[in-house]
Amino acid sequence: MDKNRVPGIVVARLPVYVKALNLLLREGRSVVSSEELGERLNMTSSQIRRDFSYFGGFGKKGSGYDIVSLMEALREVLNLNHIWQVLVVGVGHVGKGLLNYDGFSRQGFEIVAAYDADDEVIGTQVGGIDVGDIDELEAFVCTSGVHIAAITVPAENAQEVSDRLVKCGIRAILNYAPILLEVPEGIQVSNIDPVLKLQNMTYYLE
Repeated sequence: MDKNRVPGIVVARLPVYVKALNLLLREGRSVVSSEELGERLNMTSSQIRRDFSYFGGFGKKGSGYDIVSLMEALREVLNLNHIWQVLVVGVGHVGKGLLNYDGFSRQGFEIVAAYDADDEVIGTQVGGIDVGDIDELEAFVCTSGVHIAAITVPAENAQEVSDRLVKCGIRAILNYAPILLEVPEGIQVSNIDPVLKLQNMTYYLE
């Protein structure tokens, strides 16, 4: 399958489907129709079937979807069939929040390292992870095989950190810094800015 032919908005909906299917399993369900899944997600059944058609469809028309099989298929499409290691650069308030969050491990992600430039933070332990000196970043990243990083440093340092990470093989960046990073083609960046999200919502408020 050519991943480049699948629209990004379709890929973004796949984890939403996985989450909904997981909830259905917890309710004791084994089969779900595209109509019911659409009702739960406020989507049309035709949109769901169209999304699934990019990956082969996953089921037979009229018989519904086997929830376990569909979850496994979607997780395989999302490359969630193994544990992904993640490192965090920047151990301020946001970085500490990520390190202390226990939801990553339940969803196939393991934070394995953290780095900071603050002498008062270096050498401490947060969420069970020893915080390293950012000067030693490359020594770990370039040899670890880790491909995902979360950047939670100040805006003025984010691009430099990004460049260093990419040179060492990082291919996906969760960016909490309030700037747009410049990265080579093929590097995935997801920008997380809660202020922008709030500003987007206030448009709809009186």
